[in-house]
Amino acid sequence: MSEAERYDVTKYERPSVTVDVVIFGVMEGELKVLLIKRKNWPFEGMWAIPGGFVDMEESLEDAAARELHEETGVKGVYLEQFYTFGQPDRDPRTRVITVAYLAFVHVDQLQPRAADDAADVGWFSVYDPPPLAFDHVDILKRALQRLRHKLVSTALGSLFMPEEFTLGELRQAYERVLNEKLDGRRFRRRILAADILEETGTRRGGGRRAARLYRFKDDVVAEFERQRLFP
Repeated sequence: MSEAERYDVTKYERPSVTVDVVIFGVMEGELKVLLIKRKNWPFEGMWAIPGGFVDMEESLEDAAARELHEETGVKGVYLEQFYTFGQPDRDPRTRVITVAYLAFVHVDQLQPRAADDAADVGWFSVYDPPPLAFDHVDILKRALQRLRHKLVSTALGSLFMPEEFTLGELRQAYERVLNEKLDGRRFRRRILAADILEETGTRRGGGRRAARLYRFKDDVVAEFERQRLFP
């Protein structure tokens, strides 16, 4: 008998694996997250991040896309894996490890609906969500940290900015999305060091205090779109 044939698959316990999908969007300058209302135990009737169990024969990415569609009707969204949550007591049903995914979408391009595994679906303020099931408050906080990193390292801001803008206007938009006051000088240093903007060569206003206008670089926007960070 070979070593492979002698291997005892029951020797180790096998925890269940789930996927959770955090989808962000901006509505009227406010950062929103897409949530579903749970139909079944546990946490029946509570709001939660869309997700569910991974089937034995599917990849994590396929499971995330399937669960998102089953619970919200949303499909065709690029999903980026950003963290794994594995506290032993995070799910009352059994030992469950969840792999979390993140997406940022054009809200007006989606028409989410409650599908098979959800009683309802809706957009909520990231900073004032309803009570969430499981450890989804922690997942949402971690997703927000990842989103903040993307704001200053990719062309994600192009989704909610006009073609041309001042650095002050860009900072104010980021403040609305992040729900916090940003230091003007530090923001200027970080956003320019990221090398995602270029000057347009024009200014707004007159005199010595006229503000320089910027735009996102074409190649940075193209790369952002190539990675399909929105549908």
